[in-house]
Amino acid sequence: MSLNTNDGSKVYTPLSLSLYDWWVLKISNNYAWHCNTDKFLIPHFKFHLGNNHMDIGVGTGFYLKKSADKINKITLSDLNVHSLECAKKYISDEKLNSCLCHDIFNRFTDELRGGFDSVSIFYLLHCLPGKVSDKKQAIINITETLKDDGILYGATILGEGVKHNRFGSKLMSVYNKKGIFSNVYDSADSLETMLSSLFEDVSVNIQGTVALFTAKNKK
Repeated sequence: MSLNTNDGSKVYTPLSLSLYDWWVLKISNNYAWHCNTDKFLIPHFKFHLGNNHMDIGVGTGFYLKKSADKINKITLSDLNVHSLECAKKYISDEKLNSCLCHDIFNRFTDELRGGFDSVSIFYLLHCLPGKVSDKKQAIINITETLKDDGILYGATILGEGVKHNRFGSKLMSVYNKKGIFSNVYDSADSLETMLSSLFEDVSVNIQGTVALFTAKNKK
């Protein structure tokens, strides 16, 4: 199966990125997904941040900005160059290892495998094409970058097994039709099953229609 990753990333233009924090992290999170950014997502990002970290799907760099004092060494990875340029502004040169324009359905280079204490993927999975079973290859590629005891963590909007309000249902419909989202069949169970096939310790917690997850200790 050939998966088109461009539809989920091309929406991030300089204009849309200038509105992203307001529209996604404030309006949508509060009123569509019922997962408050300050109460749930920022603490989740900070708590699991390791010494040598990679953030994949960097958005505007919002979480990096909020966690600047906790970051030691970091690598940024995204398919969209505008997002990378936006995010790296919040990282000092001495802390930024590298800034990668990379499609996670392809493996990372040898030098990036097995060295990271933590990898974060916030609001990335629901933008990846296909069902959770299709997205597994991307997670396998990400898992290869972690140390044996490293942690993969993040958050994703679910389409199945949660109750969307009218606002959320409308956004789900529009985003899935445009290819921005591909998450109609994404459920907490399918996410947990997929992660458990790769990691010994997996946790998936639901807040509103968002799954906050952690996966550590590679199999």
